[in-house]
Amino acid sequence: MRPLFVLFTLVSYSIAADPVPLTLADFTNVKGEAPSGGWQSEGKDVIHLAGKGGGNLISKKEYKNFVLEWEWKLNPKGNNGIKYWVTQIGGKEWLGIEYQMIDDSGHPDGLKGGSHTTASIYDIKSPVNGKNVKPAGEWNSSKIIVKDGQLQHWLNGELATEADTTAPEWKERIAKSKFKNKKDFAPGQGKIMLTEHGDETWFRNLRVTAN
Repeated sequence: MRPLFVLFTLVSYSIAADPVPLTLADFTNVKGEAPSGGWQSEGKDVIHLAGKGGGNLISKKEYKNFVLEWEWKLNPKGNNGIKYWVTQIGGKEWLGIEYQMIDDSGHPDGLKGGSHTTASIYDIKSPVNGKNVKPAGEWNSSKIIVKDGQLQHWLNGELATEADTTAPEWKERIAKSKFKNKKDFAPGQGKIMLTEHGDETWFRNLRVTAN
């Protein structure tokens, strides 16, 4: 565990500037086209993914150090996530670190436990035991803090997991993950991705504070 002063530095960063709201207008599909299919805006604060067909969305801007905050809910047995430091690997697939959003007790991947559950660094690091997660169909509040290679995933006001991408342990974890053969995975800067796994999802009050 890192010293408390490092944790304080990361949390302080979250209030260093005014957050900027993100809407569908700030994203495209992976072909650079406007969001379509199941992606819909509901009012000024909600992005609704109404099932299959919309594909993944990537932000128009890239981010290195930032705080991303949002609220979300899924239908029962649903699965989705937000990725960051997303880049096009090998000129083909868009990949990045994922904040997992899933029905832990209802979706087959969530039932695997560990690094496949809500607020994990997906397939890389598990969240803490006893995390504060609300059931499918209810709104959760999440936050990602990224500062100089340090990552934190927050869930409903509590720190759920963290990692230091500059430490040897990070490379060891990547080597044991599904990304082990993905050269230049999560290079320290990239786009934000709203993923589409075919399940109905709502994002609310999505906002970013970037440095």
